[in-house]
Amino acid sequence: MTIVAAYLYRDGQRVREVSIDEKVACAQDDFVWIGLADPTHEEMRELQRTYDLHPLAIEDALKAGQLPKIDIYGEQLFVVAMTAHLEDNMIAYGETAMFVGRNHIISVRSGSARSHIELRHALEAAPTLLRQGVDYVLHAILDYIVDGYFPLIETIEDEVLAMEQSTVDHFLGREEITRIFSLRRELIRFQRVLVPMREVAAKLLRSDLPCIDVDAHPYFNDVLDHVRRVQTMVDDLREVLTSVFEFSNLLEQQRTGAITRQLAAWAAILAVPTAVAGIYGMNFQNMPELKTEYGYFVVIAVIATTCLALYIRFKRAKWL
Repeated sequence: MTIVAAYLYRDGQRVREVSIDEKVACAQDDFVWIGLADPTHEEMRELQRTYDLHPLAIEDALKAGQLPKIDIYGEQLFVVAMTAHLEDNMIAYGETAMFVGRNHIISVRSGSARSHIELRHALEAAPTLLRQGVDYVLHAILDYIVDGYFPLIETIEDEVLAMEQSTVDHFLGREEITRIFSLRRELIRFQRVLVPMREVAAKLLRSDLPCIDVDAHPYFNDVLDHVRRVQTMVDDLREVLTSVFEFSNLLEQQRTGAITRQLAAWAAILAVPTAVAGIYGMNFQNMPELKTEYGYFVVIAVIATTCLALYIRFKRAKWL
């Protein structure tokens, strides 16, 4: 069933259930809140006839891939917000379209992983707030969507920090480097969602929008602050990912340089006996040192002393 909940509210209290084809006679402070998930075309057309919804808004609500936005149709608002959640270590997106009139608010979820049932119960438990009307419900839904971004960002943040710590201990493998670039792409895409979400929250602070009371502006300003916080966290994560990759490259260069210095030091030490052995390996008959009584021991002592001196020198230079 695509109709999740549909109720009439009066003075902040749930009065009764309504159907989508019922034209409810609302008093000044009454409003209808209808929640749908992945509705059919027929259900949306029925809502269009019942609540005089604009056909372009209906088309947008049924069409996937809409970016967050606000459209004004006479005395009604059409608001689109994007939800986000982690799915197989990737950010998956959904949409929530909201039709806001003086006495109704209709939320249409598509591809969203979080139901509004929990939110509805929380609002019904606070009738003082719910009696403020549809603009407060609109704020609550937007705030609920934006707050859903924080667990997602915190999960990615934990992964990035763990990756940063492991970089100190070992080289990044191909899979880890691939994951870094994958996360950067995901965060860039997410940033493209946050920018229009921030614009939506900012536009709701305007005083000339229908169905939005001036008293509701502080609530929408709170949503705007939450979006900005998420944007800051995303920017910080992108910088950390870049620094992790650069830090890994620097460590790899440093370790490669240390190995190169060690090999050069040992090559220099081994060059001494190699050079001496090369000289005495030449097959000349007239080599005066060949008949020296203690020549062998002298040569060994010279090789050992030279190699030891080089070893101490390289050790002090921290090449070994």
